[in-house]
Amino acid sequence: MIQPIRIFLADDHAVLRAGLKALLNAEPDMEVVGEAGDGQSCIQAATQLRPDVILLDINMPHCNGLEALVELRRQAPLSRILILTMHDDAGYLRQVLAAGGAGYVLKQAADTELLSAIRTVYNGGVFLHPAHTKILFEDTLPAPSSTPPTDTPLARLSDRELEVLRLIALGHANKEIAEMLYLSVKSVETYKARLMEKLGLTSRAALVRFALEHGLLAE
Repeated sequence: MIQPIRIFLADDHAVLRAGLKALLNAEPDMEVVGEAGDGQSCIQAATQLRPDVILLDINMPHCNGLEALVELRRQAPLSRILILTMHDDAGYLRQVLAAGGAGYVLKQAADTELLSAIRTVYNGGVFLHPAHTKILFEDTLPAPSSTPPTDTPLARLSDRELEVLRLIALGHANKEIAEMLYLSVKSVETYKARLMEKLGLTSRAALVRFALEHGLLAE
């Protein structure tokens, strides 16, 4: 029997927690194992329960979600943390990624994106909706140059490596990338390993942050 994804909910709105709990428990591969209405209680309970995925709101009393995220990454490093918030804000998104968050979902899109986001981060991915990411970062992307410098990290990458990096940043799994580029999954894994080596990065999340910082989702 397949073990369900163990999920912890942290939000200061009890009605929302109840709705999310009903939604998630209705899925055969998910189980809500705990909940909290403030950041401090979330840290204490989640540290003991060690859930697979923690859904974390930003605006909470007694330690907000961003502060809780930092502490949870220290005390429960194996739990994947997914921010569920009403804030469509690039600043918050940058902080979440920098602190090691695995994804960012807006509450108004939770009914269509949340289940996918949970499964994505549980399987080691980073969930950032392509359209959402482009909007959040549109005003921070560097202007294109007609004569790009040759000493940048991007200049070290081949066209195919850039393609693979961009698709990773858009949240696609290795199998999906393989199908889109007509490659084998093993070839995609080789490209991913080569990207990490060339860029000096050690995780998929780091590749996502690199792509965002260098404007690879501008097109």
